[in-house]
Amino acid sequence: MNRSNWLAASAAAMLMLACSSQREPAEQAIAQVDTSLGAIHDTAAKYAPDTLSAVESQVSALKQNFAKGDYSGVLTAAPAVNTAIKALREDAQTKASEADAALAKVKQQWRTLTYEVPKLVADLHTQVDTLSSGRGLPRGVTKSSFASAKDGVASLDAMWSDANNTVSSGDYTGAVTKGQAVKDKATELMHTLGMKPS
Repeated sequence: MNRSNWLAASAAAMLMLACSSQREPAEQAIAQVDTSLGAIHDTAAKYAPDTLSAVESQVSALKQNFAKGDYSGVLTAAPAVNTAIKALREDAQTKASEADAALAKVKQQWRTLTYEVPKLVADLHTQVDTLSSGRGLPRGVTKSSFASAKDGVASLDAMWSDANNTVSSGDYTGAVTKGQAVKDKATELMHTLGMKPS
């Protein structure tokens, strides 16, 4: 083997050795990326899907480099991918906390409504029963407005039942919207029937 061939063979051997010595750290870098992303994937999919998609593209590029044997490229790009995963984790956790706080607020609104609305509806039913017994109507309440209010009071039970069915499916926001509508209508009917809300 002449000197130039020997040098070329040595350089090739050193390059292969350098590549193979980078393979294991590159594998470890990818494993770390997979573990980090796996730990937050579900939360990120729910609260930061667009950012998750961008990070998954970076991870995919990293794995493609590894498959091509570009271990040095993997090791160069891995820190940026880890930084992106860390930012994704923080973003998803912040949004999850905000969603939890919003849900807690809505649940509290629902609890308040479940205390107030049944009492209003019961008071209205009592008033309708009392007025229907023929003791005369309060000042400002006509037979026509009483008949209309009576129908309105009858519909409140179905509306409140609908709100309860909505919360049973886990939709607190929808239940609060429906429950508030029942409360508003009940308050309006109380005025129509000459009652003062307690």
